[in-house]
Amino acid sequence: MYAVFAVAIIAAYLLGSVPFAFLIAQAHGKDLRTIGSGNIGATNLARAVGRKWGYFCFALDVLKGLAPVAIVRAIGGVPDSPLLLSLWLLVGIAAILGHVFPVYLRFKGGKGVATSFGVALGLWPYFTVCALIALAVWIAVVLIWRYVSLASISAAVVFPIVLILGILTVPGWHSASLWPLVVAAIVIPILVIVRHRENIRRLAAGTESKMRSRTSPS
Repeated sequence: MYAVFAVAIIAAYLLGSVPFAFLIAQAHGKDLRTIGSGNIGATNLARAVGRKWGYFCFALDVLKGLAPVAIVRAIGGVPDSPLLLSLWLLVGIAAILGHVFPVYLRFKGGKGVATSFGVALGLWPYFTVCALIALAVWIAVVLIWRYVSLASISAAVVFPIVLILGILTVPGWHSASLWPLVVAAIVIPILVIVRHRENIRRLAAGTESKMRSRTSPS
């Protein structure tokens, strides 16, 4: 069992490292690292080559997170202990770290929002519910203020709060067995927020670019 998880963690990192935005931009004759924000993510890709490619890349980045955790659950079943739950989470975290620190691009990747969303969708039901609520917050912030970065940061902040409220109020969600989820729900958003530190500086200075039309998370 532990050997399966070890292989899954390595495979998840390598899959997460696949820089879809960079590859799509290259196919269009562009180096995404020299365009716009320089971020290797769906939002910057949408600015560089068009919204349809941004949406397509966003879907691929979500799948990078969703597929590893879904496959592990299909093979190993529902984790029934904090240890197995922790191993399951490590698979998802490996995919996120692959996206943020891709081995194929000298560990300089994207901000991890889409891949984190994919991981959360695959960790049913606890993270999935939180992810859908965080997505609703993301959409609301974009519609009101039109800052993709602010929406991503807001969704990251909301995510652990929703999980903790769920553990406190939902029957069957016991903190004694779900504590690995709480740790991950705090660590992953912190990583996402840290990756948005330049955006935070621009938001504070009033120089952050607003979304001109519908796009996807960075």
